[in-house]
Amino acid sequence: MHLTVMDKVKMLNLIASALYHSSPIEIIQRVIWTLTFAGQLVLLVVLLGRGRAQRFPFFTASIGLLALRLILEVLLSGRMAQLPLQTTLLTFSNISVIVSLLVLVELARRGFVGLHRPLWIVNSVGLVLLAGGMLAEWGPWPKWSSLAVDTVVGKLRLAQLVAQKGDLFVAALTVGLGVLILVFGRQFKAGWRSHTQSITIGLAVAAASLLALQVYILRMQAVVQQIIQAQQPNGRQEYQRIVSQAGTLVTIHQALFVAVLIWWIVWMWLDEPGAAEQSQATPDSTPNQEPPQAA
Repeated sequence: MHLTVMDKVKMLNLIASALYHSSPIEIIQRVIWTLTFAGQLVLLVVLLGRGRAQRFPFFTASIGLLALRLILEVLLSGRMAQLPLQTTLLTFSNISVIVSLLVLVELARRGFVGLHRPLWIVNSVGLVLLAGGMLAEWGPWPKWSSLAVDTVVGKLRLAQLVAQKGDLFVAALTVGLGVLILVFGRQFKAGWRSHTQSITIGLAVAAASLLALQVYILRMQAVVQQIIQAQQPNGRQEYQRIVSQAGTLVTIHQALFVAVLIWWIVWMWLDEPGAAEQSQATPDSTPNQEPPQAA
């Protein structure tokens, strides 16, 4: 479709009007959302086009779920009632937690090929116990009676709790697995520039950013409680400052995930060291057999 000069001018005016009535932080968040969605689509194309999806099917599925949830939040917000919308988004969140756990199992199996099974199991159980203990001490945990799971709202609260705690549990496991692969991966098949280590580094960076953001939010919640109880004269200004800082940190976390997507796109496009030699050593086709000589 050909656009005339007037059509282009009107389009620019609409964009300028939307940007003029938006705060700088809103503009940045829109740009980050666009880059995140575009990065996830490009990463899916690279994973499928370069044959990485066959080696990392759960990682590919996790990226697809993230992209689908991102677009659903935009398409369904304001067009669907809040209850079905929250049910849909929480369902995707819980499915993403399960797939993320499968991604970690996938990376651990590929990163520690050749490790004796008993030692692999012991390390896995130790990592799970460490992450579980961290999650247990990381409150607040609501009382079971306060959830009222026999109601629809209570079930949604339970699903939200599972999604939030599941994300933190996966983040703790991811950081632990990332440290193990960085330290011991070279001894197996997860050395530098390997796809397994590249994926794990990106996941560990995003997970560490999420944990740091959660620590800040928990600390600020305690500060807000003190402000409410003390009823300080400048309490409202202090509360607004805390909310503004939290929004800035969330934006930084989202921008960091865009950088992680770019990291994955670059390393998933590149071949692992030695891949070219292996492809040259493997014959493309079986040699033609000569016909038997007549006696």
